[in-house]
Amino acid sequence: MVDMVAIIEKKKNGLALSQQDIAAWVRGVYGGTVPDYQSAALLMAIRLRGMNAEETTALTLEMAYSGSAADLSAIPGVKVDKHSTGGVGDLTSLVAVPLAAACGVPVAKMSGRGLGHTGGTLDKLMSVPGMQIDLTMEQFMDQVQRIGCAIIGQTGELAPVDKVLYALRDVTATVDSLPLIVSSILSKKIAAGCDAILLDVKTGSGALMPTLHESVLLAREMVRIGKLAGRRMMALVTDMDQPLGHNIGNALEIVEAADILKGCDHGRASQLCLEVAARMVMLCFGSDHETAHAQVHSALVSGAGLKKLGQMLREQGGNSNVLQNYALLPAVAQRVAVRAEQDGFISSLQAQKLGLAAKALGAGRGSKDENVDYAVGIVLHKQVGDRVSRGEPVAELYVNETDRLEEVQQMVRSAITISADAPEPSPLIYEIIE
Repeated sequence: MVDMVAIIEKKKNGLALSQQDIAAWVRGVYGGTVPDYQSAALLMAIRLRGMNAEETTALTLEMAYSGSAADLSAIPGVKVDKHSTGGVGDLTSLVAVPLAAACGVPVAKMSGRGLGHTGGTLDKLMSVPGMQIDLTMEQFMDQVQRIGCAIIGQTGELAPVDKVLYALRDVTATVDSLPLIVSSILSKKIAAGCDAILLDVKTGSGALMPTLHESVLLAREMVRIGKLAGRRMMALVTDMDQPLGHNIGNALEIVEAADILKGCDHGRASQLCLEVAARMVMLCFGSDHETAHAQVHSALVSGAGLKKLGQMLREQGGNSNVLQNYALLPAVAQRVAVRAEQDGFISSLQAQKLGLAAKALGAGRGSKDENVDYAVGIVLHKQVGDRVSRGEPVAELYVNETDRLEEVQQMVRSAITISADAPEPSPLIYEIIE
């Protein structure tokens, strides 16, 4: 029998929990013998008192193996996963995964759906007609072994205790606890069976962690705990004050990803996708940055990355012809321009506001049960630093339902700041933690 009162008391007094304490708690949650109110009390004690590295590692591993963890050992080589903490116009996985796979990296990726103002990789893939993201573990492993990559949804039994604890954190004001964030993210990644993890930790107005200090702390702690858990780790801290790409919305981001893989320069989006893919190559093969970047660039220029994305779509039932014929993707009833109200320079594009505007059009969901309109979204014709003239289209709304159109137009206008002077360029990558 778990003595939860003693465990709660221990953490309340600022003492470190033993591995046995944490194992007893997690297994009690999984078995249903620990009531929610006691878990909630312990979560609050952790939020207030914190956890050391050993405690966080123990919690991560206990949650990772609380359900059915994937065993990818039959797949040769170092299997790599990539995780983003969430952003707006963040199509990185759609480009970096096939590029890395085209370089010989086995990429076994489990992704999530979008929630709130952030987009989800699964929703973007589901905009491709016929695409299947609910593969069995056997199908998942077979596909990675045969073609080098797969992106699927998380199975119901993957780190199930994390789902329970996350729901409790959401209603007990304990979401912002660093050790609980780290263990939640890494437990799912470790349960997915990869040997190496590349983390893209966003910072800025559209990120989970709005300040650079908080984002760097999170990235460093995830790298430290991941290494203690026996995984190869690397993290990039990247900008999310403005959307990463030009397109915000599910089918729209498939279009932009295909354009990038065809060699079109999409600025910051292209730059980050290539950097993430190169870092995945480094984690897999232990190569230096220059060599890895050259490999990725070669896969881009040769078209191997685009070919790999098409192969992955076909393997999972999707119509890969969408990569050449964008008209095969879901379409909208109308497009509405948002025009500049003055001359000047774009000095900011607030990512969170633009993400919420796309959500209001139907591109995102407020709860896990809401449906998504895969066709709608926003295309940004201008980026931060670009000169604009009064009346010039700055953005274009892709619209089906017009009930909230006027509201969305105002949301987009409020997200765009035009100044007389050009702004100083902001970094795309703030820090790299290896």
